[in-house]
Amino acid sequence: MPVLPPPPTGPDVVGWVREHLGHLACDEVRASSVRGGQAAADAALAGLDVTGYARRRSQVLPESARGATRMSPYVRHGLVTLPQLWEAVASAPAADRTKYRDELLWQEYARHLYARLGAELGRSLRVEPPVTSTADPWPTRMACMELVVGDLERDGWLVNQTRMWLASQWTVRGGRDWREGEDLMFRHLLDGSRAVNRLGWQWTTGAGSAKPYGFSRWQVGKRAPGLCHTCALEKACPVQEWPDVRAGSRREPPAGLAGGPTDGGPDQPLVTGEPEAVWLTAESLGTEEPALLAHPDLPRVFVFDEPLLTRLRLSGKRLVFLAEALAELDAEVRLGDPVVELAGRPLAVTSAPVPGFRRRSAALDVAALHPWPWLRRPGSGSLRSFSAWR
Repeated sequence: MPVLPPPPTGPDVVGWVREHLGHLACDEVRASSVRGGQAAADAALAGLDVTGYARRRSQVLPESARGATRMSPYVRHGLVTLPQLWEAVASAPAADRTKYRDELLWQEYARHLYARLGAELGRSLRVEPPVTSTADPWPTRMACMELVVGDLERDGWLVNQTRMWLASQWTVRGGRDWREGEDLMFRHLLDGSRAVNRLGWQWTTGAGSAKPYGFSRWQVGKRAPGLCHTCALEKACPVQEWPDVRAGSRREPPAGLAGGPTDGGPDQPLVTGEPEAVWLTAESLGTEEPALLAHPDLPRVFVFDEPLLTRLRLSGKRLVFLAEALAELDAEVRLGDPVVELAGRPLAVTSAPVPGFRRRSAALDVAALHPWPWLRRPGSGSLRSFSAWR
């Protein structure tokens, strides 16, 4: 495929995505209110204040009272790292610092789990929740679902509380396969990560924990006060009581949960040749990502993986977010199969803890492989639960 023109900065980037990537999007191409790029990430990091986080992190309404930080899209794409966030909250009030760092560790645990299990994380780990329906479990007449689905489709970002509402309503109440719901949410989330999203769905629906989360009107009233009074179904609320949860069939957990090797990539740069370009991946789009810092004078190249994107059908706002980051990196941007587009070029790249990176890098000439910026490097211990991992 020919090299694409560089993405422009500013609002013109939306038109660039429409022209060059619009055929790959599942919806209208437009920008989220969460803007991509290192400048936006740096501004968000500079303004990070987690005071009150422990009390307000799950607040949904009013929006001004939300304690969630919206840093996750920048973490997902390497514009901000978990170690940076860990240090950024060092002087926060103790309870808020502890709770925020717990959430960072949960993300790291998800990455360790995905690095070890790979595609197995896309299958129920302990219990197969029963599939009992094909109906739409997110009916728009429910004000809570209308609010949250609207946020997801408009901005591609949700507080953790409402992610749990959607997942529970989809599977625990709606009886739909959790993998279908996870795919739909992943398609829209700017921070869409198979590691974190799949683990969240497994935990919420009981597939990975055997204890499904019972979303009900009580949570809506507590976290979004006043919302129920606007609902057409206020007098006939379908989530008035706790759900009658049906137990699914138990599965034998993957052997890797108990322990075993985890491919965390090298802990020091692994240099086997002389790279001619830095390969940027969707996991590492920051201006201070390791391979870029080690090879500042080399040209940079990024490939929009057309075969993968054709299958995923991501939201246009996710593609805009990626393009906004690339616009600040002065990179050569291509569209096609990365293994084909990058063939014959000795590359420097930062390791990424995802199966797709391992497959593609094994087929390319990686002359310099740089370590992933782990918060905690993976080991061989138990991943049966977050507490066991900690």
